[in-house]
Amino acid sequence: MLNNLSNDSVFTPEQVLENRGRVAIFIDGSNLFYAALQLGIEIDYTKLLCRLTAGSRLLRSFFYTGVDRTNEKQQGFLLWMRRNGYRVIAKDLVQLPDGSKKANLDVEIAVDMMALVGSYDTAVLVSGDGDLAYAVDAVSYRGVRVEVVSLRSMTSDSLINVADRYIDLDGIKEDIQKTPRHNYTYRPLSSFGLMDEQQQS
Repeated sequence: MLNNLSNDSVFTPEQVLENRGRVAIFIDGSNLFYAALQLGIEIDYTKLLCRLTAGSRLLRSFFYTGVDRTNEKQQGFLLWMRRNGYRVIAKDLVQLPDGSKKANLDVEIAVDMMALVGSYDTAVLVSGDGDLAYAVDAVSYRGVRVEVVSLRSMTSDSLINVADRYIDLDGIKEDIQKTPRHNYTYRPLSSFGLMDEQQQS
């Protein structure tokens, strides 16, 4: 009896997936970026979407991030995200007195989670920010199941405590990281043609 109580989950992974219904994903871009830095990986956002959806019906996947309008590389990345299954919610970075730049999108995440209640059954929140615990608690009381996905060392206990399921990014990093290209050298096809011609002559 006590052994059964000590198990992490009452349901098997298959039962959990069956009961997810329609899924809405809310990603705190800044939180995920720093989590990836801690893990020493680069996120593959196509793999991430597949892993978080896990075969369930996806309503929408939101990606919240601060933006520097002068950063062309970032603008290109966000354009790619928009064209590959993500709804990007961007906010201009604000310069802080210490010289650092930050954009806080907690309010936007909370409002969207609440506004869409009734359109989705399961919320997947990719953030460890304890400020979102109240919003998570509020949507759960309205019948939504909430899964929190984040790096344990960067996750508030208050957020984990109100979630129905917690997934540590460290446990799924193999599924969501870009595959490193080892010993890959670029060799244009034309060079092979030239080599063939030189060998024949």
